[in-house]
Amino acid sequence: MSTRVLVVDDTVLFRRVISDALSGIDNVEVAGSASNGKLALSRLRTLAPDVMTLDMEMPEMNGLEVLEAMKASGSQTGVIVLSSHTVRGGALTIRALELGAFDFVTKPEGGSAQESMLQLRNRMQPILRAFERRKEIRSILSGTAPKPVTATSPPSSVREASAPPRRTRGIVAPLVLIGVSTGGPAALAELLPSIPAQFKAPIFIVQHMPPLFTKALAQSLQLKCAIRVKEASDGEIAENGCAYIAPGGRHMKLAPVPAGGIMISLSDDPPENNCRPSVDCLFRSAALHFPGRSVAAILTGMGNDGAHGFKLLKRGGCYTIAQDEATCIVFGMPREAILTGAVDTVAPLSNIAPAIIRAVNEASL
Repeated sequence: MSTRVLVVDDTVLFRRVISDALSGIDNVEVAGSASNGKLALSRLRTLAPDVMTLDMEMPEMNGLEVLEAMKASGSQTGVIVLSSHTVRGGALTIRALELGAFDFVTKPEGGSAQESMLQLRNRMQPILRAFERRKEIRSILSGTAPKPVTATSPPSSVREASAPPRRTRGIVAPLVLIGVSTGGPAALAELLPSIPAQFKAPIFIVQHMPPLFTKALAQSLQLKCAIRVKEASDGEIAENGCAYIAPGGRHMKLAPVPAGGIMISLSDDPPENNCRPSVDCLFRSAALHFPGRSVAAILTGMGNDGAHGFKLLKRGGCYTIAQDEATCIVFGMPREAILTGAVDTVAPLSNIAPAIIRAVNEASL
């Protein structure tokens, strides 16, 4: 069955470019289009699409107002935000993701209509495939579809509980590592506000996002959290009770300093796993310089970034957590980590912050 998409944008050109991009993707059908938010809500009711591409800045009713109305009505239509690559566009996109948008793509800048169409097709195809997979999983979990036999179930040795395994106490200066991608802003907005202000470790986060968007994410999270949340800076010394988000477009690595602290290093090294920042890059540096001191979590996201780094962390004795499939927007990254055999605990998102807090408190005794 085809995935039916409603295209919402206030310009005729972009509606046509987006529609052409979608039409070239197998099993995707353009169900219709709308030029503003009010029309979009009306066509949601009459066309019942699976997915909607949504422009943020439109007359009469903007994209955020559409998402708020959809949330209030309980709409199950997935939303892919089309965002401008600007500071304002980044802030609007973060808010849209917190309101439940599935993912976003930035609008192509410059180039011909044909080039823009091809860029959008390449960016949206994996997002639509991930949405189809999520829809299938939710159907299985709700009991409306038979559960297929797959290799995504965790090994029997993985603990499906929120409590960490017994660890050696007295570890000096623990640190927390988090890798996340698609669905990350909403996941972080649930997890980080549960961390107490006097948290006894720094938190390092790689969220797959382009430049400008990670700063907007940090600012949005800071308003919700007791701890400090900021975009990381090159050369700064990490402090307990602060979450550092890798800037979009730059890798984040950790290194020791003579006084015993942790220094953040940012680099423009080539992408890893098609990502920059890369979760593996962060995890690998922590495994190398701070063996056995990390509590690491992989949350919702597409692809396999972080899986190799998890193996290195686990080899050094770190405590590792993967978000469970039922609460992930996309189970790709946690699934790949689980399949390495390097995961201690598979847990729903609501249990991950308590597990991190307990592990850090135990390590600090």
